[in-house]
Amino acid sequence: MRSLPIAGVTGLLCVSVLAGCGGGSGSGDTGALTVTSTDTACQVSKTDLPAGKNTFKLVNNGSKVTEVYFYAPDGKIISEKENIGPGTNYEITVSLPAGDQQIVCKPGMVGDGIKQDIKVSGEVGELDPRLAKAVADYRTYIDQQIADTVDKTGQFVAKVKAGDVEGAKELYAPSRFGWESVEPVAESFGDLDPKIDAREADLTDEERENWTGWHRIEKALWVEKSTKGLDGIADQLMTDLKDLQDRVHTVDITPASMANGAKELLDEVATGKITGEEEAFSHTDLVDFKANVDGAFKVYELLKPVVQEKDAALAASLDEAFTDVFDALKKYEKDGSYVSYDTVEEGERKQLTDVVNALGEPLSKLAAVAG
Repeated sequence: MRSLPIAGVTGLLCVSVLAGCGGGSGSGDTGALTVTSTDTACQVSKTDLPAGKNTFKLVNNGSKVTEVYFYAPDGKIISEKENIGPGTNYEITVSLPAGDQQIVCKPGMVGDGIKQDIKVSGEVGELDPRLAKAVADYRTYIDQQIADTVDKTGQFVAKVKAGDVEGAKELYAPSRFGWESVEPVAESFGDLDPKIDAREADLTDEERENWTGWHRIEKALWVEKSTKGLDGIADQLMTDLKDLQDRVHTVDITPASMANGAKELLDEVATGKITGEEEAFSHTDLVDFKANVDGAFKVYELLKPVVQEKDAALAASLDEAFTDVFDALKKYEKDGSYVSYDTVEEGERKQLTDVVNALGEPLSKLAAVAG
């Protein structure tokens, strides 16, 4: 549902997002590749492409905000970019696996979108052994975070089903921490993400009738102040998370997808946590904020040896920017967690925005260096 999920595809894959980066391809010059979205069409300037890195300029010539998805031959998401406003464009570098696949534009960011078939041929080079270790270590981290989510959500669900509103409130934010730290991985399963983490504001009236997941329970706890009728929703949440735990092993992880996942985690902070939109009822946004930043930092930590070697200045910038974000968050720590976000004033939110934006700029370069 959100931008730039870590891809779940077979074969070596890398994805990088570089605002303002130049065009071209790492596996052969494809010329200027453009995906043009309108309200009724999705036009790709070239549909026969080499496997590996290809840079696309995503152009929105329509009247609606759009998003563009890149799907692998097996139908899983390689990459996506959402919130491309009318009359704007965005550059994205995607390393495509070989095979027949699709690029999809979604005017209005709803529905199945407009599909364009592409054919990709060739091979992608072997992975640096140092980066292979980073991938293996990150996979272990993902498994740990999802396991923690399943465990803590089990405790949360038990409180919900016992009718313990206050007890469930205490466990709500902790149950989501692991999920938030690896959210781009979880979001790569497009069928599970809406069931687990859909926000009410993002749903149609029809979708609200079958709304499930954390935020449905959140609303009941904080607004309705009741757990009545939540047993089935709570059970479904556990079923979906266990399904995710089983399926997450099928996700293909690469250094570049890790790096872009880190950037996506920071984008989640900027677009959902700082705005207060993510936890609209509980106002536990700062817990999610910390989890997102922790997840992004873990990626950087794993890739840092290679980044330092290739671009020491970038490593120094990231070290400083991450420190600034963590320091900014410390101000809001309280009793082992964080203050309610509705107590954070606009001026303070602006300060948080500034440090997040300062981290976003160097973090957007991580995939190109580490991948």
